[in-house]
Amino acid sequence: MLPLQDLVVLDLTIARAGPTAVRLLTDWGANVIKVEAPPRSTRPITGSRDGPDDQNLHRNKRSICIDLKSDTGYETFLDLVRKADVLVENFRAPVKHKLRIDYETLNRVNQRMVYASISGFGQTGPYSERGGVDQIVQGMSGLMSITGHKEHGPVRVGIAISDTTAGMFLGQGILLALLQREKTGKGQWVHTSLLESMLCKLDFQGARYTMRGEVPEQRGNDHPTIFPMGTFQCKDGFVNVAAPSQQMWKSFLDAIDDRKLRTIENYGSVRGRNQFREELKHDIEQALALFEVEELVDRLNAVGVPCGPVNSVREGFENPQSQYLKMTKTASHHRLGDIELIRSPIAMSENPHTGRFKRAAPDLGEHSREILVEFGIDDQRIESLIESGAVRT
Repeated sequence: MLPLQDLVVLDLTIARAGPTAVRLLTDWGANVIKVEAPPRSTRPITGSRDGPDDQNLHRNKRSICIDLKSDTGYETFLDLVRKADVLVENFRAPVKHKLRIDYETLNRVNQRMVYASISGFGQTGPYSERGGVDQIVQGMSGLMSITGHKEHGPVRVGIAISDTTAGMFLGQGILLALLQREKTGKGQWVHTSLLESMLCKLDFQGARYTMRGEVPEQRGNDHPTIFPMGTFQCKDGFVNVAAPSQQMWKSFLDAIDDRKLRTIENYGSVRGRNQFREELKHDIEQALALFEVEELVDRLNAVGVPCGPVNSVREGFENPQSQYLKMTKTASHHRLGDIELIRSPIAMSENPHTGRFKRAAPDLGEHSREILVEFGIDDQRIESLIESGAVRT
């Protein structure tokens, strides 16, 4: 019994933000049907269907290939809409109106269906018809201006942060709309954008501007408002240390048994450590040069000072805690065999994680026939749809 297993979701999304939203639903049991257009010559942004990106984004889904530009294909699509609980799309407004898959049109077909949209800049407004991608929004939102070191200029976050954040927010919005449908019996249009999501994600840095007019600057690997909380070099690598409070600072000094830092008056208060952070950073790294990463991590955590290594991605997945949490699950693919993909980070006491995904990401139109059967379309019509090219298998 998974919490979303009674839901039928039509996934019309491409790229990354939309599929991230749908992945939340399919990981928790929703019957997700990926509605795909006939193949084009262009290579998708997420790469090969057999590649790690595509497999991780689209696991647990089934695929039906429908030509929405044909009348019979469109009518078949409406048959799916009539029985769907959720539809998720990320088309630009002119495209979805041209295809007749906009909210107003489909709401007339199924008023209970939650229609969810994700875009670069919003559904209306001066930039609404622009195509939005992660890198562009990282820059426009201000995120790149506070990432990295001043001397090196703006830096993008190393993951598709605006795509994945917008997808997570849209997934939450879909669940909110489904909860409200339980009370009203009606669906609604839920939408967010990469830009809205990243402005929200700026959080306290953004609020410093909206409340006080402060424009945050780059601080490199250091926390922007408290210190020491940042990255420091020791004998054989880098560590992250958080010792900003008086008690943590005292515990930090006890753990590394350093006398010089205790004697410098400027470092004796929270305010002083923040004011003289450049000098303090230099002096801390001189003290930590005597320690190897593993020893320092053990010493500081033992006295309640958060400290951790700066790992590679491999080390991130293979450290003992990650291994204990079992952050991967196996999916069986008919060409690739068993593959390891990243599981949902949500833990629920009544729905413990299993060791396997229900299915790997689908091939284009792999499930067209079985989906049409499930939606009550008879064999004769199915054969006619396939023969005409309106549906492909």
